[in-house]
Amino acid sequence: MTHGPSRRALFASTAAGAGAVLLPAAPARARPATRPGTEPAAGCVRYRADYHFTVPDQWKNDPQRPVWIDGEYHCYYLYNADYLDGVEGTAWRLATSTDLVSFTDRGIAVPKDTTVNGDVWSGSAVVDTDGTAGFGAGAVVAVVTMSPGGGTDHQEQFLYYSTDGGRTFTHHGTDPVLPNPGVPDFRDPKVIRDDDRDRWVMALAERNKIGFYHSSDLGSWTYAGGFVKDGIGVLECPDLFRITADDGTARWVLGASADGTGSGQPNTYAYWTGSFDGGAFTADSADPQWLDHGWDWYAAVTFEKRHADGTPDPAGRYALGWLNNWAYAHTTPTIDSDGFNGTDSIVREITLKKSPSGGYYLASRPVAALDGYVSRTLRLGDLTVDGTRLLDHTGVSYELSTEITWSRLTGAGVQVRRSPDGGRHIDAGVWGDYAFLNRRGTVNPDTRGTRQESRTPFDASEGRVRLRILVDRTSVEMFVDDGRYVHSAEVFPYLVDNRLALFTVGGPAVFRNTVIREFAVPRQGVPR
Repeated sequence: MTHGPSRRALFASTAAGAGAVLLPAAPARARPATRPGTEPAAGCVRYRADYHFTVPDQWKNDPQRPVWIDGEYHCYYLYNADYLDGVEGTAWRLATSTDLVSFTDRGIAVPKDTTVNGDVWSGSAVVDTDGTAGFGAGAVVAVVTMSPGGGTDHQEQFLYYSTDGGRTFTHHGTDPVLPNPGVPDFRDPKVIRDDDRDRWVMALAERNKIGFYHSSDLGSWTYAGGFVKDGIGVLECPDLFRITADDGTARWVLGASADGTGSGQPNTYAYWTGSFDGGAFTADSADPQWLDHGWDWYAAVTFEKRHADGTPDPAGRYALGWLNNWAYAHTTPTIDSDGFNGTDSIVREITLKKSPSGGYYLASRPVAALDGYVSRTLRLGDLTVDGTRLLDHTGVSYELSTEITWSRLTGAGVQVRRSPDGGRHIDAGVWGDYAFLNRRGTVNPDTRGTRQESRTPFDASEGRVRLRILVDRTSVEMFVDDGRYVHSAEVFPYLVDNRLALFTVGGPAVFRNTVIREFAVPRQGVPR
C-alpha cells in the first residue's frame, strides 16, 4: 500500500518536532544527528512499546502478509532507513517469529532502489512449493508494487524471488509482470494459491475496485473479474481467503483497508463474507463489516494459522495491523525518545462465527502465545463499583480483563493511563446502546479532534459486557465480548499517567473476575 502525492509529501517532512512537544520529561529537541538514531536522545524517557512489535529504527508502515517458512513466520514490512534524514522510499525489512509475540530482526530482505523502478511498496510473498515460477521448488516469490519513473501515479507489479528461504530477494528484471492498464491506482497485490483450479490468484487494489487475476507461473497474469465498492474511499491492501466457520460452513472473505469516515464508518479493515469462483466474488451483503472499529488499525493483513506440525488451521487465521493513521502518520513521541516511528498491533487470532441473525462475522482475540510471556498476574476478583473506584495498580503497559454486570445503568468501564490528579485518562467501556474507546482526555495524535471516540453497537438489556483491554506505552486495544468488536487507538499519555480506575454512571455494577496481567517480551535486534 502507498498513498500518492500525499505519501511523498509526508515522507519528505518528518514530524520530529511535532513528536517532541508531546514528551513530558524533556524539552523539544532537534532530530538526532546520527543515523540510524536508535538510542534515545539524552534526557528523554522511553516510549517504545513493551510487548507490541516496533521497528528497530527509523520508519515502518504496512506489514506484509507473514509467510510460514521452515517453522518460522517471516514477517515483512515496509521500512525506510532514511526517514530521519527526510528521504522518501521503502524497502522490505524482515523479522521472524515462532509464536508471533517475540520477534527477531533479520534486516533488509527486499532492498529499495536496486533497479531503475525505484523503491518497493506493498505486495505479498508466497512459497512456490512446486517451482511454478522457474526459480526452483520451494523458492519464495514476492509480487510487489513499484512506480517506474519516480512518480506515484503510475503503479505496476514486479517480481522478486528468494532461494535462501525468504531472507534475501533478487529482482526478476525491470519489466512488470502486470503492467498498468492506464489507471492511477493499481497496487498492493495479494497472491494466494487457488488449489481448486490449480493456479495462482491475485487480488489487486484499483481505486474503488478489487481486481482479480490468475496465473500459472506468477509471471504472466490474466484479468478475471472485479469487486466494486463505492463510498469508503480508495480501497487499499486487499485480502482474500477461505475460512471454515464455527457451524462448519466454509466461506470466502474479501477484505481491504479503507476510509469510511465520510459516512460515519471506521478507517481500518473492511471485509465482506461471501463466495468466490476464481474470478468473481459474490458478497453476502453489499455493506462491509469492519475488523477493527478504532482509528489506528490500517494496512492490515491476515495470514494462515499453523498447527504445531506446520499444517494450516482451516478454521482460524491471524491478523496484524499498522497502529497508525495517514491523517497523522508522523506525529509520535518515539521519534525523539527512541529514534523510530512504527508500531504494529498485537497479532490477533480470528475466527468466523455465525451470528443469531444468520450472517457471519469475524471475531478477534489476542494471540494465545501472549499467555506465555506473563510476568505478573493480579487477580482482583469481583469488585463492586458505584461511581469511580481507583485501583492500587500502577503501570503503563498491561492487560486488564473483566466482566461488568448490572441491573440498571447508564454507563460503565475503565479509565486507563489515568493521571495522578485524575484529570487525564483514556476511557473504555459501554454507554447506553454503544461500546466505546475515548482518547480525548489524554495526549494523542488527533490534533483536529475529529477522531477521538470510536463506537460499536451494544445491547444494554443484556446487563453484562466482557472487556479485554491491552494497554502499552503508545496504544490501547479493546476487545468487546470475546472479540465481536475491537477498538484500536494510538495514545501518547505522559508516562507519569499510570493509574487505573473503574467507573459507573447511573447505578452500581460488579466488575467480575477482574484480572491484570503484565508481560515481559524479549526483542532480538531491537533496542530496549
